[in-house]
Amino acid sequence: MSDVTVLGSGSWGTALAVLLSKKGYKVHLWGRDKEKVETLNRTRENIHYLPGVMLPTGIVATTDLEEALNAKKYVILSVPSAKTRQLCKNIKGLINEDQILINTSKGIETDTLKRMSEVIEEELVDKSPQIAVLSGPSHAEEVGKDIPTAVVIGSKNRKVAEEIQNVFMSPKFRVYTNPDMIGIELGAALKNVIALGTGIADGIGYGDNTKAALITRGLTEIARLGEAVGADVRTFAGLTGIGDLIVTCTSMHSRNRRAGILIGKGDPLDVVLKKVGMVVEGVTATEAGYKLGEKYKISMPICQQTYEVLFNNKNPKEAVVELMMRQKTHEVEEVAVQDKW
Repeated sequence: MSDVTVLGSGSWGTALAVLLSKKGYKVHLWGRDKEKVETLNRTRENIHYLPGVMLPTGIVATTDLEEALNAKKYVILSVPSAKTRQLCKNIKGLINEDQILINTSKGIETDTLKRMSEVIEEELVDKSPQIAVLSGPSHAEEVGKDIPTAVVIGSKNRKVAEEIQNVFMSPKFRVYTNPDMIGIELGAALKNVIALGTGIADGIGYGDNTKAALITRGLTEIARLGEAVGADVRTFAGLTGIGDLIVTCTSMHSRNRRAGILIGKGDPLDVVLKKVGMVVEGVTATEAGYKLGEKYKISMPICQQTYEVLFNNKNPKEAVVELMMRQKTHEVEEVAVQDKW
C-alpha cells in the first residue's frame, strides 16, 4: 500500500488517520503544535480533539511538513477552511503531479467566495496534483470509534474518485463517488449555516417542528444557490445535502449546533467561540453564503437572518418572526406553475 499523510491533527484529521491505519496504511499525521504532537505520539491519544480514540501503531505524528509529505501518494488536507490557502502555499515546494490531494474541510473562502478545491487549484496550479473532496455526514467522534458511516468522494477525474473510494472503503466506512464537486462543496459548507440556525432555535427553546422547518427550507436555499452557480441539484438529495443537514442540525457532536444553542440562549458570538473551543465553520460559511446570495441574487432568508444574528446583533426571536411573516409563497413554485393554479 502507498503511504498516506494527513495534514491537520484536529478531530477529523485524526479520525481519518485512524481509519486508514486500521486498513493497513502507514500514516503520517501532521500538526503545527509541537507540544500536542509530542503528547499524541507519547500517549497514542489525541486528548485535545478526539479523546477516547486510541491511535494504532501505524500512525506517526510530526510537525515536519517535509517528513510528512515525502513519498506519499495520498495527501489529505484536513485543516479549517480559513487555513487551507496558507497550507497550500506552505506545501507548494514539497508536492508533485503524481500525488493526489483529498480535501476534507467544509467551507468557502469569505474574501474570494471560492470553494476549497478552487483555492487548492489556484495555489498549486503549476504543480498539477490530482484533487478530490471528501464530504458527507461524518462526525469524527463516531468514525474514530468504527460506527458505520457513509460519505461521498468528488473529483473531476473519475479514475481519481474511484481510486480514493478504494483507499477509504471499509466495512464501517462506505464511500460513494460523484463528479459534482460544486454541489458537494456547497452542500458541505452551507449546511453549517443551517446547523447554526437550528441550534439558535434550540437555544431559544423551540421544538422539533421548528427544526424540521429550518432543515427542509434550508435545503431549498442551498439547492437554489447551488443551481445558480452550476451544481447538479440532485446532489443535494444525497449525503452532502440532506444527509449532512440531518446529522449536523440534530447532533450534539456538531459544534455548529452547539454554538447556535449558546447564541440562542443569549451569549455573544465571541464568548460562544471560546466556549466551543474549536473552529466553528458555520460562522465564516454564513458570511460567505450571505455574500453568494447577494452576488447571484438568490433568496436565502434563513442564511440572511442567521447573518443578521451573528454579525449585526439581531435578536434571534425577531429573526424568527421575520422568517415566519415573509411574503406568502408556494412551497415549490415550479409545481404550482405547472399545475396552472
